[in-house]
Amino acid sequence: MKILIEGEKYKLEQLTGIFEDPKFYHQDDSQYATILSVGYYHSYEKGELIYMLPKVFMAGRGKTVFNIDKDELYNLDKIETFKHKEEYNWIRQISVYFYNSLLEFKRRNKDSTIVQSSLSANLNTNLNDKEYSYLDLLLSFVNFYKKNKNHILFKHIEFKSNQAKKPNWEKTIRKSIPLITQDKKPIYNIFRNKKKIVNSEEELLTYFFSILNKLNTDHNLSLKIDKSYLLIKGSKFELLQKNGLSKLRKIKYRYFNDTLKKMYHLCEIYFSQTDTSSMRKKKEEFISVNNYNLVFEDMVDKLFSDPIIEKKTSDGTTLKHLKYNNDGKIIDHIFDYQSLLDTSDIFYIGDSKYYKSDNTAGKVSKYKQFTYARNVIQYNIDLLNETGSYYTENLRYRDKITEGYNITPNFFIYGYINNYKNFDDNELIEKGDIVKSFHFANRLFDRDTLFVHQYKINFLYVLKAYSQFGNQTIEEFRKETKLMFRNNFIDFFSNQSKSDFQLFEYQKNDFENFVENNFRLINGKCFLTNENKLILAKHKSDESLNQLLSEFKEYEL
Repeated sequence: MKILIEGEKYKLEQLTGIFEDPKFYHQDDSQYATILSVGYYHSYEKGELIYMLPKVFMAGRGKTVFNIDKDELYNLDKIETFKHKEEYNWIRQISVYFYNSLLEFKRRNKDSTIVQSSLSANLNTNLNDKEYSYLDLLLSFVNFYKKNKNHILFKHIEFKSNQAKKPNWEKTIRKSIPLITQDKKPIYNIFRNKKKIVNSEEELLTYFFSILNKLNTDHNLSLKIDKSYLLIKGSKFELLQKNGLSKLRKIKYRYFNDTLKKMYHLCEIYFSQTDTSSMRKKKEEFISVNNYNLVFEDMVDKLFSDPIIEKKTSDGTTLKHLKYNNDGKIIDHIFDYQSLLDTSDIFYIGDSKYYKSDNTAGKVSKYKQFTYARNVIQYNIDLLNETGSYYTENLRYRDKITEGYNITPNFFIYGYINNYKNFDDNELIEKGDIVKSFHFANRLFDRDTLFVHQYKINFLYVLKAYSQFGNQTIEEFRKETKLMFRNNFIDFFSNQSKSDFQLFEYQKNDFENFVENNFRLINGKCFLTNENKLILAKHKSDESLNQLLSEFKEYEL
């Protein structure tokens, strides 16, 4: 097994030595090349498993998150001292989760509304939907063995023990050499039975454990195979690989037990990929992505986003049209949840950022986020104007009396790796400063006033969740995360030194008269909640509202 990192430079001779095709890297000069793809690759001829991991596994200055540099990671299988360290097992676990995430992306996007030509340009594979990869097979063999090894060993020992029942002592003494004890008594460990019992399972066990031993040796799986099994090794196993399918099919009729049938099926799949007697076999297999940001977006989207309702405006626009681009990008992650001001709902809009662990979004990414948020607001206003309701009954963007807009929470999500052993904690925490966008700095309830909180999440947690978590676990994560995002926004707007705003509540009931008489002064600064509370947001630099504050009291979110 060799591990490469996306975007990193390697010696050209290293890459040409393991890849049959240069499609996974770009040659920079006569000596070096840069890995372009993220994915899994296996060469049948070279017997090599290759992982091209995402750039998030780089910690900076040539070091990986495993506390070794990228060149040591490439030569991992040759570093004997490192093989026996605990880190090696975690890298193998990461590799399995990573591979499963590529399969999940392939499954989720097969029937997607994303343009298929775009998907095929980004997800490259020569594996069919119903085809096993070499790694699928390796994992299946290991899992089957760990699950059934006690049962298989018991049956094997039981058969061997039966050979000692009712021995033919005349033949045993005549044809066997006994062990002699210190008191000169003979002990026979090989018996000649009166009735020979044929073990129909032995040939299948031999094939299965010979294959398992080969995988164990090639990939340092640290499996302990009982020495009582007969194993085919070396040149004899190479010969078996070439004609094993035909040998296996000759004994197919013998097996009715479910465990043995599964064992037979695994051996059949293995030999179907190595047997050269019947057909020409492919030299390589791979699943790779040229733009891994698409996979990361989909991973985060599965965790955060609610199912989308197909509610159309008059021109046919839906939320899905806004969310999914024709180039395959999922611009944002979106869910409706309780607003910051009252019990109505509002859309929380996020965007996942695929960078190295220490990077943050640039200006272009921020502008895209603001544009998308404004599009979602306009989509809901269009629905309101055309149908009299928003996306859902409890959703509320604009207040008719003040013409103010509810606050739209936005957030960025960055993947990072703090502890390469931790797959179970999301480690979702705030990162960096809050990003602001506005036309008028002193108008909080203006549709163009937007705030973006920034968070980072454990990439390994997302990786595991994408292919391993069920709906219930994901729902629990969403519930906790939604509450966390809302509380953090409330804390932000409750602190004038952070948000630059202080909130006040109108103390009288003549809302409409107050708004009518002061509309120009309070435009974009007031919002009437669904509980009939008129909220005034005063910017720290806005002196024009001082004359009105006597009619207000401080408001707590």
